[in-house]
Amino acid sequence: MSSAKSPRGKTLTDGGNYQGSMSSGMDKISNRKSSHVDIVLHEEVDYQKSSGFDRYEFLHCALPELNFGEINTTVKFFTHEFSAPIFVSSMTGGFDRARKINSAMAQLCKQKSIGMGVGSQRQALDNDDYLESFKVVRKISKDIFVMGNIGAAQVADGFVLKKIRQIVDMVQADAIAVHLNPLQEFIQPEGDRDFRGVLSGISKLVGTLEIPVVVKETGAGIGPKVASRLIETGVSAIDVSGSGGTSWAAIETFRRDDRRVGEKFRNWGIPTAEALVRVNALKSRKKIKLISSGGIRDGIDVAKSMAMGADLCAAAQPFLRAFNESGIDGLMKEFDYWVEELKGIMFLTGSRNLNALKNAEMERVHT
Repeated sequence: MSSAKSPRGKTLTDGGNYQGSMSSGMDKISNRKSSHVDIVLHEEVDYQKSSGFDRYEFLHCALPELNFGEINTTVKFFTHEFSAPIFVSSMTGGFDRARKINSAMAQLCKQKSIGMGVGSQRQALDNDDYLESFKVVRKISKDIFVMGNIGAAQVADGFVLKKIRQIVDMVQADAIAVHLNPLQEFIQPEGDRDFRGVLSGISKLVGTLEIPVVVKETGAGIGPKVASRLIETGVSAIDVSGSGGTSWAAIETFRRDDRRVGEKFRNWGIPTAEALVRVNALKSRKKIKLISSGGIRDGIDVAKSMAMGADLCAAAQPFLRAFNESGIDGLMKEFDYWVEELKGIMFLTGSRNLNALKNAEMERVHT
């Protein structure tokens, strides 16, 4: 195999040396999760097309009639008040380094009064070797909003109530996310391609749990037809998680011996801004929360998302990379930049609070 230089400066063999993660049992899952983090940190795995936010611009307000210092970015999400409409999206869990990552994210959320999600908890039900990588979140803070996480395939299998309770209790979850990842599973070398029964499983989960059920994509987007079906099940929130950020097809392609199929699908998906606008049009039918994620890279993307109808904005990659490159101080600083940028948009549109921002004037500038 010939040697190739990755875009982020890491030397690896052609096809990646991530295939070494193919072992057996729980070790196989842990190694896969570890390789996912390595690929995100060291390879170029963003979509090669826009998230869509660049197609929209705010109209400048030359008379904001505001004191910048009095701008209020707080938002209530379910039972918790966040200092800003920013959520640390589900990232990882279930391998050695995951404890350190989740610990840092929990410290950020505690200090900044925001919420976070954990990675898929399925593995931790069968093996407690890395249980601490999930539980550490609550050891850091008992008060932050925490969202548990389970995959669509497990929900379709009809998880028994006891296992669902274990997932919730594991992190004392305030809500649970069901992640839809058919694109990832399709490209993943060992992926589960049977998605029959997922909608029915979600409906049963909604009827079983006392906490909110959130359904999220993993970067390929949720369109209006799927959103309509989810709304009918009674889910409490939809995270559109559109294309334009991290491409899971690209990540899984690095783990394949043959990259042809993965490369064909690395840009598959609904751009986040378009998914957000279309799903927001359905919100009036039922009271659901709407989360914007997928290529949210700064406070300006957050502001645009809120003006397009989002109740909260989620991101993972920017915070993971900030922590990896500059430690906990860099992570805190990244968040502070986002809030400053969000407040800047609010100031320049005359938006005293987030409700006012939702009514800020925007125009589509590109097709």
